[in-house]
Amino acid sequence: QVHLVESGGGLVQSGGSLRLSCAASGRTFANYAMGWFRQAPGKEREFVATINWNGDRVVYGDSVKGRFTISRDNAKITEYLQMNSLKPEDTAVYYCAQPRANGRSLPVTYGDYGYWGQGTQVTVSS
Repeated sequence: QVHLVESGGGLVQSGGSLRLSCAASGRTFANYAMGWFRQAPGKEREFVATINWNGDRVVYGDSVKGRFTISRDNAKITEYLQMNSLKPEDTAVYYCAQPRANGRSLPVTYGDYGYWGQGTQVTVSS
């Protein structure tokens, strides 16, 4: 069974930075793409970023392009989300996720993913 655990969330001022981590276990991490989503109160879960199995292909949501960077370390079985130039509208619970299976294209929708972490809260104050 896949188990994903996020860490690194917290409270930060507008313009600041945070780095989220997601530790994975349960099946061969390096075989699968990974992703990050977020969900603000009263809103749907939003795609943030995804990365392929070896890290040479990434896709970002429009709202985070140029500010967030997704990466992974297969030796450490961990993915990361470096978040810079944070804005109050980035406030949300952030989830890491793993797809049920790999496809030809990177998974960018909620339905592409079958495994989720418990989430970590990110709060950006103005």
